[in-house]
Amino acid sequence: MSGRALLRRGFTHGSDLDYDADKHDNSKYVNDPIHGYINLDEQVLQIIDTPQFQRLRHLKQMGSSYFVFPGASHNRFEHCVGTSYLASEVVKGFALRQPELGIDERDSRCVTLAGLCHDLGHGPFSHVFDNEFIPRACPGMTWSHEEGSEMMLHHTIDENHIDIDEGDIKFIKQLIRGSSQPVGDEKMFLFDIVANKRNGVDVDKFDYIQRDCYNVGVNSSYDFQRLMLNSRVINDEVCYNAKEAFNLTEMFHTRYSLHKRVYSHRAAKAIEFMIVDALLIADPVLRISQSVTNPHKYQLLTDEIVRDIERSPEPELSEARDILARIHARDIYKFVDEFILPADLASIANSACINEATIVGYRSDNDDFAERDVLIDFSLIHYGMRKDNPVDRISFYSKYNTAEKFPISSSLISLCVPEKYEERIIRIFTRTPSKRKQIQGAARRLMEELSSRIVTSSSSSSSAHITPNRGLTLPNNLSLSPAKRRRLDFDM
Repeated sequence: MSGRALLRRGFTHGSDLDYDADKHDNSKYVNDPIHGYINLDEQVLQIIDTPQFQRLRHLKQMGSSYFVFPGASHNRFEHCVGTSYLASEVVKGFALRQPELGIDERDSRCVTLAGLCHDLGHGPFSHVFDNEFIPRACPGMTWSHEEGSEMMLHHTIDENHIDIDEGDIKFIKQLIRGSSQPVGDEKMFLFDIVANKRNGVDVDKFDYIQRDCYNVGVNSSYDFQRLMLNSRVINDEVCYNAKEAFNLTEMFHTRYSLHKRVYSHRAAKAIEFMIVDALLIADPVLRISQSVTNPHKYQLLTDEIVRDIERSPEPELSEARDILARIHARDIYKFVDEFILPADLASIANSACINEATIVGYRSDNDDFAERDVLIDFSLIHYGMRKDNPVDRISFYSKYNTAEKFPISSSLISLCVPEKYEERIIRIFTRTPSKRKQIQGAARRLMEELSSRIVTSSSSSSSAHITPNRGLTLPNNLSLSPAKRRRLDFDM
């Protein structure tokens, strides 16, 4: 038996049994820690083997979280390969189980390539770039990594002379963007696979949740493979077996847990502020923000931009270099306080009510901190559909009738489900650790005033109030001087 036959015998799925040696001569296999052996066919490889896609090897999947979780060293490259693989497997599964859907080779190819290219447009440190840096570097500019992905997809195809029909390119871009409304004559269930706008259940989440959990050492409590096996298309929508309702609930809970415990970790957020500060200082010199409209320049923009700043002799970048040096010395910006807002007080979670200037306005007589010392993070953590339970938007089917879809109420899944599915959090940080106690006092006085004002003016009987977390209260005798580093004594 040939080596290829042995490889296929041990590591492929039943849907691959129609193997044609001539057709697959140019394919390759990669061993992925999450999905095992993945077959990369010629169509996928012609995208992967380009400078534009290889760029993803230099973009950390979890951005600044890598500075806190040493295992989070994985990159956008492997996530995109994994997402492409799952997208392909889902389409194959539907074609095998439901031939009446009329899934053709174009459908399969475009969905697979959409999964592969959906993150081509991410910038340095992933969401730090489009959510934090670009809005501050280019106020008023509306740009997202999805737009970057569309730009880089065209650039990749043009620069490498890849033969893809213009109609297919348009379809791939639409699949990356996602849609809950009809798109021309395309099969709508295909839009549920890579970027599901109906309810958020898609292979992008299947891969990144499992991959991130694996790399940071967090246990995942749901099984995406069961979801893939127990899905079918009904009335042009991907639906799931009713027995998977709790599994889906656990998927969204795992997503929330990752955001709560990992993605919004305080130290990671503090380092994120430092990276953004360094990039903003460097932007007038290196013109980082201008690259988002220039694919040739954007192709060269990766996490290595911080190394470019550190290596640069430009005097204008000295302050940026100093900030990055602080990260290496673990002299990072400090967390000051956190306020989880009751729903009735959610209206104050905006920069008009709470900003650096308003906190400075609540200084006591002996305080000496300034606006430059204060950093504010407005965070919204949810299950994927803001205040709604995303499981309520999923359609299910019964094993007794696979042609009918229906919703399942949360109360029929479990009585131990959340009453709320989103939380708004205001967190205060400081660039100057010695000012932590002062800033916490001023921030708490401001929050007390705002919440009292809202409660007083409200006509409802709500008694919502912000209570400071005692566990976060800084002691009066807090040592404000930086700790001295230990020196190893070898003269023993």
